Order: sequence, then structure tokens, then C-alpha cells
Amino acid sequence: MKYILVISKEQEVFFSIYSCFRSEYKVQNVADKDAALEMLHKERYDFIFIDVEILRESSPDNGYKAALQPFWHLYPTIEIIVMSSQELIREAVKAVKAGASDYLTYPLNPDETKYVIESIYESLIAQSEVDYLRDQFWETDLSEIVQTNNPMMKVVFDKIRSVAPTKSTVLLTGETGTGKGVLANLIHRHSNRREAQFISVHCGAIPDTLLESELFGHEKGSFTGAVRRKLGKFEIAGGGTIFLDEIGTITPSAQIKLLQILQDRTFQRVGGENSIEANVRIIAATNGDLNKMCDDGQFRKDLFYRLNVFPIELPPLRRRVEDIPYFIEEFLKKMNRLNTKEIHHIHPRVIEAFKDYSWPGNIREMENLMERAYILETSSVLTPESFPGELFESETLSATVSVDAGLSIAEVRRKGIEDIERNYLKEQLAQNRGKIQNTAKAAGITTRQLHKLMKKYGIRKEEFKLSN
Repeated sequence: MKYILVISKEQEVFFSIYSCFRSEYKVQNVADKDAALEMLHKERYDFIFIDVEILRESSPDNGYKAALQPFWHLYPTIEIIVMSSQELIREAVKAVKAGASDYLTYPLNPDETKYVIESIYESLIAQSEVDYLRDQFWETDLSEIVQTNNPMMKVVFDKIRSVAPTKSTVLLTGETGTGKGVLANLIHRHSNRREAQFISVHCGAIPDTLLESELFGHEKGSFTGAVRRKLGKFEIAGGGTIFLDEIGTITPSAQIKLLQILQDRTFQRVGGENSIEANVRIIAATNGDLNKMCDDGQFRKDLFYRLNVFPIELPPLRRRVEDIPYFIEEFLKKMNRLNTKEIHHIHPRVIEAFKDYSWPGNIREMENLMERAYILETSSVLTPESFPGELFESETLSATVSVDAGLSIAEVRRKGIEDIERNYLKEQLAQNRGKIQNTAKAAGITTRQLHKLMKKYGIRKEEFKLSN
């Protein structure tokens, strides 16, 4: 049997919650916080429903985080739902920002009340599954990298999990700024070479005349200016991993030497004759089409086949919009650590613009935009005014429907209505910051109807709540 504790002076509130959960939970009621803490010393509760005024009265000077701490001190995993009148919604939002799981407004709606509990349980189950899988393989200090809600990225991480412990060569492909270097490091950190060097080389940034010397080293006197022997990156990375970024830019002679390493595991320094063993794992990356470069005679086919043992393609940011809220949170955490400011939230209009933007520079561009906005921002929330105007050029709600001549007029009409309906609901949820009851009221429908429509269009309220 699970337990719910209702902290409210109004018996009507208790009976409303009791009627929702009496068959599944043991629901009990107290009138103040002190009585609630006394109950918690005797019994473990899964959920607390607390009136925001009672919460505010219990710690008027120190804020909601201090008011919530005594509950978490007794049971760190307890879920707290704040109840509020329409007039005190702002206070309820502050409590959620301080760590409460969610809030409800009076009069309590049974559907909304049940849905809050269900959504919390769903998120807990999903998170526990992710945590379990992550703990089974990913190193703890790198676990934040593998967080994703995008199906394509889940496939990418599954591939990394499979290939990391092997000796196989990996080829990472994807647009500039998609995080190929981060994933190369992730592979190394989860391989049997993790204790050795990880050497990253941006091939496109090294002049052609110096590339072979940088990669393979040179002997004294091998060319003008070679006043002493130099070790190349392949020697320095001995026993470890070498990451060759923008592999498509290397010269034809460097391609031949790299092919020798992949075939024979040996190489020679520039100007040298002795063969040196290459005990190194190669991870290569490119933002171009190596296959097409082979067809055009710009890249050796035999080298491509050697590099393409285990290809992993990274999707661009515009195809993983589900992860945009996660990146926002991580970048804000990073910037708060490095600066004296404290900005933890971003305006919903910016989040919507982020989801509509094409991101030609991908994750790197997003981080740069947020850093610029962070510097300019004078409030505690990143506002649209701190971002470039072109980010919002495509934000106007469009009711334009692409017409497929192969469809009947009835099918075109149905598709058009669905597109408009989907965009309308997203706009309303953004304006109401993911609050179901407020959104339903603004749309002129019931919360039950809203839940059905959100399920139909795959819309999650959590995407809009992050802007609170």
C-alpha cells in the first residue's frame, strides 16, 4: 500500500484527493506542517500534497527551499505537490523552482490530480531505467553526456556501448558541431585503453607541409628546420587512442602512411628508415562524404574501407529537438559555474525559437548563442532580447499546409486541421508554461480532451515546464 499525506486546513481538499486515490493509496490529512513532520516520523509517505500558504508560513524569511528541506531530510525521495489558489500561482511556481515536483490550482480537478501522480511515476520509472543502464556501463563522471530523449541518439549510444570495449577502428560522421570529439573521448574512456593517452588531432588545422611531421614525427635533418628528432602523435599516443578529426583533409602522402598503419600497424618518421610499431586505436571523424570523395579521386578507397570498419553517424541538432531542453539546462549549469551570475531559466519564446531554428552550427552554435545571451542578460532569465533577432524569424505561427495531390480533399482537410491544431496547442502550452489546467481553459476544452490531444500529437508538457 502506498501513502499520500495531505497538508491542508480545508476538509474539502482532503476529500477531493481521497476520492481520487482511495482504492490505490492510503490518504491521510493534517492541518499544518508540524503535524505533518510528526506523521512522517511515524510513517513513510510517497507523496505530499501541501497548501502553498502553509508552506510559505512555515519559513517566511528563508524561502521555499528551506521550507521543503525538512521533508527531504526525513525522506529524500518524497514527491511534493503544491496546491494553490489562482491568485497565488506565482508562489506555487516559486515552490516548484525550489524543488517541488509540480503544483495544482483550486478547485482541484480529479483528472488533473490523477495525471500529476501518473506523470511523476512515469518520469521516475523512465529515469530509473536510464540510470540502471547508465550505471551498468557508463562511467559516473561522463554519465551526463549520454542523456538523450532522441531515438537516433539512443541508437548512437547503443553503438558506442558495443564498440568501445573492442579494438576496432571507428569512423564518426556528421555535420560540424554535432559533438564528434566528445563522443570520440567517450569511446576512449570506456575502452581497455582508458588509462593511456587520448590524443586529438584536427587534421584540417595543420598546414599540409607539417601534417606528416605532426602525425608521424621526423628525424633530425630530414628537412630544412628539422634541427632535432621529433616524435609524432602516433608515437605519443602509444597504447592509447588517437582521434583524427576532419580526416578528409589529409594529403595523399599522409593517406598512404595512415593506410600502412591500419594494415601493418607500423610507420616511419619523416626522413627515417626504421619501422615503428603503432600500438594505437584510431577514431576518425569527418563532416564530408568520404565515399563521394573516393569517387572523385580525392580520397583513397582502400583507406576509406579501413577507416569505415564501424561507422557511427551523428544526427544534427535540428533532428534531435527533444534534447534541446537538456542542452539548455547543461549550458546554464556550466555558465553559472564559470561566472558570478545565477541564471537558471530561459523564456518560453526562446525555447520555441530554438526548436524551430535550423542550427547550421549545431550544438556548438547553440552553446555560443547562449553564452552571448548570458553575458548580455541583466535579469535572472534569458530573454529574447539577449538573442539575435534572426533566431525568431520563423517563429510566427503558420497555418500553411503542404498539399499532396495524391490525397483526397478529405485527407488534405484532415491533415490541415491536425497541423493547425498541433501548432495551436504548442503555442498555448508555451504561453501557459506547460500547465494543463490553464492551457485547457485558454483553449476552451476540458483537461481530459487536452490530454488526449497531447497524446495524439506526441506533445509532452515537460518540454514547456522547463521555462518556469
